[in-house]
Amino acid sequence: MAGDTAEGQRRARRGDGKGRRTARGRQVDPQAAREIRELLGDRPRRRDLLIEHLHLIQDRFGHLSAAHLAALAEEMKLAQVEVYEVATFYAHFDVVKEGETPPPPLTLRVCDSLTCALLGAGRLKAELAAAVDPLKVRVVPAPCMGACHRAPNVAVGHRRIGHATSGAVLAAATGGHAALELPEAIGLARYRASGGYALFERLRTQAPGDAESGPVAAFIQRLEGSGLRGLGGAGFPTSRKWQIVRVQPGPRHLCVNADEGEPGTFKDGHYLATDPHRFLEGMLIAGWSIEAEKCWIYLRDEYPEARHLLAREIQALEHAGLAAPGHIELRRGAGSYICGEESAMIESLEGKRGLPRHRPPYVAEVGLFGRPTLVNNVETLYWIRDIVERGPEWFAAQGRNGSKGLRSYSVSGRVREPGVKLAPAGITAAELIDEFCGGMAEGHRFTAYLPGGASGGILPASMADIPLDFGKLEHLGCFVGSHAVVVLSDQDDVQAAALNLLRFFREESCGQCTPCRSGTAKAVALMERETWDQALLGELATAMTDASICGLGQAAGNPIRSVMRFFPETFDR
Repeated sequence: MAGDTAEGQRRARRGDGKGRRTARGRQVDPQAAREIRELLGDRPRRRDLLIEHLHLIQDRFGHLSAAHLAALAEEMKLAQVEVYEVATFYAHFDVVKEGETPPPPLTLRVCDSLTCALLGAGRLKAELAAAVDPLKVRVVPAPCMGACHRAPNVAVGHRRIGHATSGAVLAAATGGHAALELPEAIGLARYRASGGYALFERLRTQAPGDAESGPVAAFIQRLEGSGLRGLGGAGFPTSRKWQIVRVQPGPRHLCVNADEGEPGTFKDGHYLATDPHRFLEGMLIAGWSIEAEKCWIYLRDEYPEARHLLAREIQALEHAGLAAPGHIELRRGAGSYICGEESAMIESLEGKRGLPRHRPPYVAEVGLFGRPTLVNNVETLYWIRDIVERGPEWFAAQGRNGSKGLRSYSVSGRVREPGVKLAPAGITAAELIDEFCGGMAEGHRFTAYLPGGASGGILPASMADIPLDFGKLEHLGCFVGSHAVVVLSDQDDVQAAALNLLRFFREESCGQCTPCRSGTAKAVALMERETWDQALLGELATAMTDASICGLGQAAGNPIRSVMRFFPETFDR
């Protein structure tokens, strides 16, 4: 009898059986719940705002504790696993499990992508790690930060430091949390003084009309004559994409892909930081053309200056009556290259992990919140005003070697003057280096180049006379993609460069499909051996290309195949 009584007391204390006093699973700490409620304030608790709310917690406390994640789940009426799986998916969230030690107050992220690696990022990371107190500062590797022309790069908290030295980084690290310095961009008043938004104001007074006739049809036809294509990497004709979305049943959305995470690419960040309203006007015109219910901008988290600048200028647009309050929503990425893929970006905008969707259906039919969605990148929209005002013939006439239009080439590596180079579409790598970059850097001889960032393959300098444009490189197993050109010299090892790229793909794979998740890891392991097994690597690259869900896995084998095909001499050493 006494034993039964004791067991009953133990059950009551544990809350077992009918005597359960608490719900199953992790319980919400009252203090954490109060902190989350105070932090969120009167912000909506919608599911699509989950990542935004995680950023609030990370920025406030420096990490995401188990207690805060549980409290956030209860506040948003989500299962804890839903919150946890999103928080752990994105690299910029530091999830601290119960019993674990939180990270130090300050994090130094050292970019280890290709251009930064070429210019000493490995040595810099070692110097910083040896110089800091690990209890106060941690030093970690990070993927491309979108500032390859200022390599090597280090992020001190949220501030990027270009041409970084250990002295400059340590000085910034000990200088406290200084406010971000916003770039000297063209503001609304200055932009309007030069005729900005006159086109949009004229268009928005007109009823769009149907798909076959009316102002929108005429506008899209005019755009078609320019030959403008999507400049985020895929190169799909812009006018055709607008037409496809325009005929879908409403409501429709417009999503701007400003998550340029391809190593070597930084052109969109350049335009956002210098002339944001030219892009914003193009976005509003695109939204008008498809009668978008709302415009969404998905901006990579590595661009905090651009985020603050855009928030300020969007507010100015609302005050000027050029955009209704809430019509433009600026969202913050959280460190995931895969979210540059349009369907993964849409998943992230919905507050989920950035996993690419199976297609069909395509996002033009079933996109954000299940509605037809137009996705364009920043540079594509940047050109809309100029094309209409100057005429499509003007834009189409700018190209070389049979190509149409202008392109913004992100050039980095062993050139004298790296940066964003506005040049004719179809220019060759040799012309780009000589005419726009001041030639090769002192003491370096041109030996190889990446024509399209990490995904676009690697070509020898002997093939630098091929036009850099869509459809010109595919027969070589390469492509121009986002027009990110990384130049290598006789002081660089192309096998080491390819290994750097595959390590990037391994880390950035979303893990959804086996060919990419396991294939990139296996490729890195094979490439780290003293001698490459070329037959096995070739078979692996083919499997990734043929069977991966999205472009990350499909293109990850390009650097491997390029080195084996175009640099056979590297295997004779």
